[in-house]
Amino acid sequence: MKQPLGVILAGGQATRMGGGDKGLLTVGGRTLLSHVIDRLEPQVAGCVLNANGDAARFADYGLPVIADSIDGYAGPLAGVLAGLDWAAEQGAETIVTVAADTPFFPCDLVPQLLLAADGMGHPLALAATKGEAKTKSKSKSGLIRHPTFGLWPVALRDDLRKFLEGGGAKVVIWTEQHDGREALFPTGAGDPFFNVNTPEDLAKAEALIS
Repeated sequence: MKQPLGVILAGGQATRMGGGDKGLLTVGGRTLLSHVIDRLEPQVAGCVLNANGDAARFADYGLPVIADSIDGYAGPLAGVLAGLDWAAEQGAETIVTVAADTPFFPCDLVPQLLLAADGMGHPLALAATKGEAKTKSKSKSGLIRHPTFGLWPVALRDDLRKFLEGGGAKVVIWTEQHDGREALFPTGAGDPFFNVNTPEDLAKAEALIS
């Protein structure tokens, strides 16, 4: 399998932060997006940023910016679809997605997702951890899935498009339809998929990075 392309999902509405781009918030003297790019780029064949609105606000990062192709805010799967369409134009087979507000995700995210999907005709896997969380999606195996961190096959992009156009939005419903797997990541040093949703989270991220 070719090395996946990386897609940074930055299309969220950031309602609990008062709106705006969470990825442009500063932690440790640098934006969250800068931290995310530094972690993702060594793991993939190339990167793109999924964001809606004026792309010029991300000009300093030197990445292509692609918008959702589904009207209205359709959630992270709309960003996944935009990434798959972009990857198809590049001749890629898969993408790996990460969230723009999660600066501590694993440095071995991509290899572990690839390992989890080994042998699948259409490689599809989500990152997962053990533990309790109210806002994450638990699988039948009891693991907490992190739906914005996944390996996605370009070959299923038209199926995903139909799912979204039919009103679907929940990531795990679509991944379960295609027997998506889970890549388990340790949490001994804390949740590697901790993301910044509130001002309190931003303060916590500052403490963790300093």
